[in-house]
Amino acid sequence: MKNISVWISAIRLRTLPLSISGIIVAGCLAEYNGLFEPLIFILAIAATISYQILSNLANDFGDYEKGTDNEDRIGPERALQSGKISQDQMFHAIRMNILICIVLTVLLIFTAFGSKHLLLALLFFFLAFLSVRAAMKYTVGNNAYGYRGLGDVYVFIFFGLLSVIGCYILFAKQFDHVTILPAVTIGLLSAGVLNLNNMRDIHGDLKSNKITLAVKFGSKKAKFYHYFLIIGGIIASFVFGVLYYVSPFNLLFFIAYIPLFLHLKRVKNISDPKDFDPELKKLALSTVLLALLLGIGHLF
Repeated sequence: MKNISVWISAIRLRTLPLSISGIIVAGCLAEYNGLFEPLIFILAIAATISYQILSNLANDFGDYEKGTDNEDRIGPERALQSGKISQDQMFHAIRMNILICIVLTVLLIFTAFGSKHLLLALLFFFLAFLSVRAAMKYTVGNNAYGYRGLGDVYVFIFFGLLSVIGCYILFAKQFDHVTILPAVTIGLLSAGVLNLNNMRDIHGDLKSNKITLAVKFGSKKAKFYHYFLIIGGIIASFVFGVLYYVSPFNLLFFIAYIPLFLHLKRVKNISDPKDFDPELKKLALSTVLLALLLGIGHLF
């Protein structure tokens, strides 16, 4: 039981709801257009969670290997850092998780496209390969993009654009412009979660030569960048609400603006990096709330 709890901690459950925000939005948009299929939705969620777990395990492995996870770390203690899981055990878990990702992806693509949409199936196999590679290369290897200030770009693409637009295509078998603004919204807010993490770890990352955007910008400019991400996400969702307005229920997601603006106020007053840590969960859950309300509200 103790070993199970260690692995549950290693997969970082609190990161998983955010990863499926885009899938929720895409599923609701598909339902609105009469294209929703429950099995595709379930498999898309399962595959997305498997990719997120892979990213979390690989991140743990890569940061430990590079010495980034040390006594200066502010956030929750990592699995390898704690010594409760060995590098060999983690490496084996990563390999098993890659296999799970492959199986779920094959099932998802076959269920969505069958043999009738070969080009789309091939495209999504390629995107799946990129997703696995992105999950691994965030902190693992000599050229890890998370150490070169590119993490935010990847989060925006994979959590936002690919999650919403890509998942919608699984249902519709074609692109629809209605997915663009929700994808931008989820992508920007998700990048905001990563930026919070990087602002929290800014001093430790600088010592370890992990060059995130927060390290590049410095503490003060990183806050302004954070305002840009959150306010940009709010504006993108607001424009979506106006352009695709049919009934007052469509604007239900405006409720999620309340915790987002409260979050911005708290971030503005933070001076100690460790105080960013509680905001991670709040921003992630606020993003999930917005995704749920935006998607459900669009159905009425």
